[in-house]
Amino acid sequence: MPVWVRDYSWRQTDTAVFLSLPMRGVRVTQANIFCTDQYLKVNVPPFLFEAILYAPIDDTSSTAKIRNETIFFTLYKKEVAMWESLVMENGDKEKMQRIRENAIIKAQEKADEEEKSKAITKREHKKYALEATMKLEETERKRIENLKEEERKKVTEELERWKEKQRNEEKERRIQREEEIRRERKLIEEKKKQEINKAKTLNAGTSKTRSISTRACSSENIFSGKLKEESFPAPRSAGTIKISFTSRVFPTALRESRVAEEEEWLHKQAEARRAMNANFSELKDLNEEEKNPDWLKDKGNKMFATGNYLAAVNAYNLAILLNNKIPVLYLNRAACHLKLRNLHKTIEDSSKALELLIPPVSDNADARVKAYVRRGTAFCQLELYAEGLQDYEAALKIDPTNKTLEQDAEKIEHIIHGTAQDS
Repeated sequence: MPVWVRDYSWRQTDTAVFLSLPMRGVRVTQANIFCTDQYLKVNVPPFLFEAILYAPIDDTSSTAKIRNETIFFTLYKKEVAMWESLVMENGDKEKMQRIRENAIIKAQEKADEEEKSKAITKREHKKYALEATMKLEETERKRIENLKEEERKKVTEELERWKEKQRNEEKERRIQREEEIRRERKLIEEKKKQEINKAKTLNAGTSKTRSISTRACSSENIFSGKLKEESFPAPRSAGTIKISFTSRVFPTALRESRVAEEEEWLHKQAEARRAMNANFSELKDLNEEEKNPDWLKDKGNKMFATGNYLAAVNAYNLAILLNNKIPVLYLNRAACHLKLRNLHKTIEDSSKALELLIPPVSDNADARVKAYVRRGTAFCQLELYAEGLQDYEAALKIDPTNKTLEQDAEKIEHIIHGTAQDS
């Protein structure tokens, strides 16, 4: 049975009413007080106080203070006047009940309005945060595009300078060759003139001597010409050499042979060797045994386990430089980006891993589930819940017995429906 508080005291002015309620030996909280414009109720077991006020008050500006087991109310009147009493007297029960019900309805409406106002404010804050994030991403994208454009212009200018240098060098070589040809022709002409002058000096002797010397000279010229012709062999005839390589054969029985898989393995090994021999500046500081995608993958896994996600990303980057056809490298790097909140990069690496995990077979089912879940998580953190739900549903199709995936998908559906109802 509640104990009705009767020994209260009150006083008033033209604008306010001051009420004191003694609550001896009990603790009063905010939830024990209910006040509207014409109804006041204080429920502090075992004490109970209820009053239908004489005239309306401003419940938003009115206050209540607790001091020495006593509640002091300051109730501000809506109209400036003196009350004849604190509570309404000579009121029938139906009127009192209507006032109580109206007070409860008004309090509920006020609470609903405050809740709606809070929801609107929250949506506005989220919208502002999203717009700010989009502006930052747009600014960063423009900055990266400008850097790319500057780098492209720089490379183009360097290429033009190199081409101009090559043209100048070719021009100088051509001029040198022409100069050498002119010098050779000049030397040949001088030799011919010397031979003509020698022949003229020989003609100054006797006719007999001249005829003998002439025959001797002609014979010498004939033999010397023959010697010169014989000293230079004829050029060799052109031809082609055909080289054929024997096919790589594994010592495997024909019934157990997997030729397609063996050829694919050989192709990957060749790509790995070419990548190891490639002149990447990032690989210069690595030892020969470290230029192995598997070694770098294990190194990245250890870094991820210790929480050093940036170092793990660097290890996976080098492994991808060596071999960009291994899906687990993109999958592991997506997990690192998800930890670092690089959500767009997480989506890119997960999508690349899904492209490489083809055809979808049972052996790569776990990897495809991880790729869908990580990409779906990134979508949800970007508040793209529809795309995230599609990825979780795709993962559920692969592993329908996974209860955790089913629960996450249901949570995303609730979020989508709740957002649609709010809008």
